[in-house]
Amino acid sequence: MNTIGRHVSQPKDLVRASDRLSFLYLDRCVVNRDSNAITATDERGTVHIPAAAVGVLLLGPGTTITHQAITLMSDSGSTVVWVGERGVRYYAHGVSLARSSRLLLAQAEAVTNTRSRLRVARAMYEMRFPDEDVSTLNMQQLRGREGARVRRVYREHSERTGVDWTSRTYDVDDWDAGDEVNKALSATNAALYGIVHSIIVALGCSPALGFVHTGHHRSFVYDIADLYKAELTIPVAFDIAASSCDDIAGEARRRVRDALHKGKLLQRCTRDIQRLLLGDEADDKTGDDYFEVDVLSLWDERHESVPGGVSYRSDT
Repeated sequence: MNTIGRHVSQPKDLVRASDRLSFLYLDRCVVNRDSNAITATDERGTVHIPAAAVGVLLLGPGTTITHQAITLMSDSGSTVVWVGERGVRYYAHGVSLARSSRLLLAQAEAVTNTRSRLRVARAMYEMRFPDEDVSTLNMQQLRGREGARVRRVYREHSERTGVDWTSRTYDVDDWDAGDEVNKALSATNAALYGIVHSIIVALGCSPALGFVHTGHHRSFVYDIADLYKAELTIPVAFDIAASSCDDIAGEARRRVRDALHKGKLLQRCTRDIQRLLLGDEADDKTGDDYFEVDVLSLWDERHESVPGGVSYRSDT
């Protein structure tokens, strides 16, 4: 028992992030291990994937994974996330892809300082509204701009599809109380939250430390998801409402799944999060180095950090 509790696997030489498959999605198969590769087996046969070449393994419905495969993924510096079909819903995750806490520390430092928090919030709004100058706006002004812009987006898609639109209303405890377009919006947004949550935990960030949203365990998830709603979930929701389908929730999941896959949201969201938290440091070289660093240091109030694994005993 003590031996198991004290065992720590030694880090291996890891493949650079730029040379990995950023995200690999598997469903309806058995995932096992064969030497340094994970295997995916279904009725069509078995596929071998080098574990060190995978950044994040997304396990969809119908997958079974062995303990040996999980161990290999962990030793390879990869993470495993249990998700819905095509990565649409987030359920749980294993070890983070990040071997350094640098991105998490950058997030925590930025969110706990008023100036840096406002800087990141402004950057988020700039990404959503690239044709507007928000560099001098405070949070109240930013919220006002956002409200006006989002209402305009709703009106535009209402006119495009012919779907009546009054306001965004929904009851989390009563799905049937909403009209078709509000049901579709709730379903498409839930799907978007799932994939964004998966990316955030895979990068080693905290889903709770939001910049615009606050006080919720998924505040940062809502921050990042808002970057993509106007171009992804809102138009899909209005299209669904216009089609008068019987299964709004199911159709929403399928359409969002296809839209996210086509738009390569996984890779895009990863770059956006790094750019928001690291700023000018989020270039290709720094991004790769960040994920592959495996250094344990000790905090020091004068020098910020000192090397770990060193005896600092003083005989005085």
